[in-house]
Amino acid sequence: MSDLYTKTLSEVAEQLQSGELKAVEAVRNCLDRIEATEPKVKALITVTGDEALQLAEAMDSEGPDASKPLWGVPIVLKDLLATKGIRTTCASKILDNFVPFYDATAVAKLREAGAIIIGKANMDEFAMGSSTENSAFFQTGNPWDTDRVPGGSSGGSGATVAAGQCYAALGTDTGGSIRLPASFCGIVGLKPTYGRISRFGLIAYGSSLDQIGPMTRSVEDAARMLQVMAGHDPKDSTSVDVDVPDYLAALGRENLDGVTIGLPEEYWGEGLDAEVEEACKAAVAKMEALGAKTVPVKLSLTDYAIATYYIIAMAEASSNLSRFDGVRFGHRNKNASELIDMYTSSRTEGFGDEVQRRIIMGTYVLSSGYYDAYYNKAAKVRRLLREDFDKAFEQCDLIAGPVCPTTAFKAGEKADPLQMYLMDIFTISANLAGLPGMSLPVGLGKDSGMPVGLQFMGPAFCEADMLSVTECLERNIDPMPMAEL
Repeated sequence: MSDLYTKTLSEVAEQLQSGELKAVEAVRNCLDRIEATEPKVKALITVTGDEALQLAEAMDSEGPDASKPLWGVPIVLKDLLATKGIRTTCASKILDNFVPFYDATAVAKLREAGAIIIGKANMDEFAMGSSTENSAFFQTGNPWDTDRVPGGSSGGSGATVAAGQCYAALGTDTGGSIRLPASFCGIVGLKPTYGRISRFGLIAYGSSLDQIGPMTRSVEDAARMLQVMAGHDPKDSTSVDVDVPDYLAALGRENLDGVTIGLPEEYWGEGLDAEVEEACKAAVAKMEALGAKTVPVKLSLTDYAIATYYIIAMAEASSNLSRFDGVRFGHRNKNASELIDMYTSSRTEGFGDEVQRRIIMGTYVLSSGYYDAYYNKAAKVRRLLREDFDKAFEQCDLIAGPVCPTTAFKAGEKADPLQMYLMDIFTISANLAGLPGMSLPVGLGKDSGMPVGLQFMGPAFCEADMLSVTECLERNIDPMPMAEL
């Protein structure tokens, strides 16, 4: 096997366009890497090797197309994005054999840009989890240490990129599910502003929170992926019709002069592991050395974010997942004697414990007599959280802090659901406020030897500025090595 798997998407895309590299070579290299690493990592639910090779051969026969920026680049998709003719499971038994007849808009745009889909990534069932331990099929290992989790819910997407199985993957972020696995796996993860990328064809968990985003090995790669997917989609009522800037043109700044970075007091205090704090503070010091100014800011409602998020997310999940009833698609108990029995038994057999827990809790907070006490109050706190951010951005351009209080933990270590929920304490607020967030790898923890991610958050639709700042920082810190498998 060549060292092609260590290249970035941008490097491979350039080689493909120049003719130095054939699409078949790129795909074969990724499939060889999957064969070599998948027994340990278990990142992929489905591998579409034969179809990918056939498409690559057809593309090579026509030659590179300069109008397609991702021509011939192998990518992986989180397994809750609809893919025409390719099994899409949400890592759930209830959708074990579901094959969509259409592509999600984000997927269609990637295909139009020339990307080749080589697999669908494992995840927490219906995106409910922070470790990918809730998959109905198998647990995914972190390529840096397969006894540890890759984060979640987009853990398979993070692991497949970190393992060199592909050059980019799509994840989704409902409360940190791109940024957390990006941090744990030592890669770049970008959650765009809510509405920046169409959600059409995304099997929803929390409709007002979910957002599709790229997971890559470099900031430039993330910018290339975002450039292709961003834009208004009339098929999605939550898609926002605003101009899409040239994200690649924003890259390459020499320093951070004139940039003000806000440091939330609530993100840098008690409960933060020393190795995470050390790595993140070193990155902040580097930004200051590059000319950035840092100021303290307050996000005073951070402690309320977990409760607010789980009330809203679980309420939306109970509504979204009501469609999986064994009637129209998905698993059906064929031995049920009557309709109600069929509904109940199909859902009980098809959904895992965490999904059932969240459906029950969501139904409870929406029930008569409890709506005002829980859901309505959470919606009000959500508005106040957004106002907190608005005030903070009056003092700074971007906010920076750790992605998570810890590095990747060992599988089975967080058996208590409440412990697991707390892993998202620093990421959830951006989803509640609909703001963009990003994880940039800034080093390895001195004790654990595991990757540490620094999180950036900014005002709505500031992705170009965020990519500009993070790419400058990325160029001026030690590069993240590949995980050794």
